[in-house]
Amino acid sequence: TASREGPVCVLTLDRPEKLNALSTAVEQALGGALASDAVRESRCVVLTGAGRAFSAGADLAEISRDDPAGIAAYYREAGDVYERLAALPQPTIAALHGYCLGGGFELALAADFRVADETAVFGLPEVALGIVPSSGGLHRLVRVVGPARAKEAMLLRERLDAGEAHALGLVTEVAAEGAALSRALELAERLASLPPLAVSVAKQAADLLAESSREAGVAIERLAYGMLAQTEEARAAAEDFGRRKG
Repeated sequence: TASREGPVCVLTLDRPEKLNALSTAVEQALGGALASDAVRESRCVVLTGAGRAFSAGADLAEISRDDPAGIAAYYREAGDVYERLAALPQPTIAALHGYCLGGGFELALAADFRVADETAVFGLPEVALGIVPSSGGLHRLVRVVGPARAKEAMLLRERLDAGEAHALGLVTEVAAEGAALSRALELAERLASLPPLAVSVAKQAADLLAESSREAGVAIERLAYGMLAQTEEARAAAEDFGRRKG
């Protein structure tokens, strides 16, 4: 479900009786919400889960698919929602509590920031089920913590608590029990107060720089600056800053 908090859009995984397990229907609904006016017109998106968990992962009833063609169809029809979340132009925050496992962990990793309360538990059980994470989460995990730590999390650690996830850099900050959403909304309001085009370009540049050579990275920075420097948004922000300094 989607709701608005001023300039912030809150998307809630709303299948609490199944700990927000990510069925194809849930992923399709989330994909529809990402394309909605509520998201498109917002300056920041917060993703949370109803009930006792953010998401316990993929729906086990759908964990195995019939054949390669069925798997390919799944990624075309529903499984690309993780990439669609990551590709949003505005910043995104995952507010996490309880189980954040498997596909739920991968969904959280697709957000720009992650705020976890003290009850949050992270894990990637896919290998124990004879498969691997396949919704972009493994790539993002390696990018955040490096291959050695990613292999540790995936192969040796059944669970990570919120403090351990924060120490690895997987979580932006840890909030008190029950406070992840309220803290995420505070951060979202701060992000929403910044010049929106600059925020969007900065987000996209940071994502590109993670995959770029130094030379390409410097070029991206300079092109981004050149694009933004003469915008009305930048001029207005500079004038406002000057007034406040004065």
